[in-house]
Amino acid sequence: MPRYAVAVVTGASTGIGVELARQLAADGTKVALLARRVDLLASVGEEIRRKGGVAHEVECDVRDLLNVKAAVAEAAKELGPIDLAIANAGIGHVIPAEEFDSRLFEDIIRTNLMGTVHLVEAVLPDMLSRRQGQIVGVSSLAAYRGFPQTHAYCASKAAMNTFLEGLRAEVADHGIAVTTVCPGFVRTPMTAKNRGAMPFLLDADECARRILRAAHARRRVYNFPRPMATAMWIVRWLPSGLLDSAVRSARGFE
Repeated sequence: MPRYAVAVVTGASTGIGVELARQLAADGTKVALLARRVDLLASVGEEIRRKGGVAHEVECDVRDLLNVKAAVAEAAKELGPIDLAIANAGIGHVIPAEEFDSRLFEDIIRTNLMGTVHLVEAVLPDMLSRRQGQIVGVSSLAAYRGFPQTHAYCASKAAMNTFLEGLRAEVADHGIAVTTVCPGFVRTPMTAKNRGAMPFLLDADECARRILRAAHARRRVYNFPRPMATAMWIVRWLPSGLLDSAVRSARGFE
């Protein structure tokens, strides 16, 4: 028997989302694939079905609450009650101070933070009524400090962590687990544009494996890989003035 009967994954057209969908389907889970790029979604869904899995693709913009609710309702109608919801959709923009653009900032917040909130609103009522389910938020080690030029991305992930922390405490007595995963650098189309060094870079398939292991163990928070997580723990507690000096030339932490 699969660990989860039905899962929904946002941002399932590329990167980590594709690998999560592939690995869940290989384990026997029926997977709902949600993303904006329907051509890529169709390709992923067809690949899963060709290998004997079950997948259902739904075009979805996580920035739109009604769109997310409709997509989740369609997924549940086609595949059954959702046991696992993975809020994976995310974007990042480098926003230098000289070219500061609040519209780019808002786009990141609406996708990374509100996309997670919208998915939770869509799946939570049924999970509460059945007293079972799990929500996984794909955050980032970037949540733990603000970095130059990627402050919007860091802020969106920090807010996501805090939201999921509060939700976790509230729904635990209702049989629902909430897991926050914070990877470091992962080889995806989003990080391909990074100009700086990306230490301890993980491939997307390895990242997905680690995320699903953490979900299966119903971990509350999982920061990885360990060397990068340790470095971020140290950075997290540096005095602000020292941190500012250390990262003044940093760029492209996404």
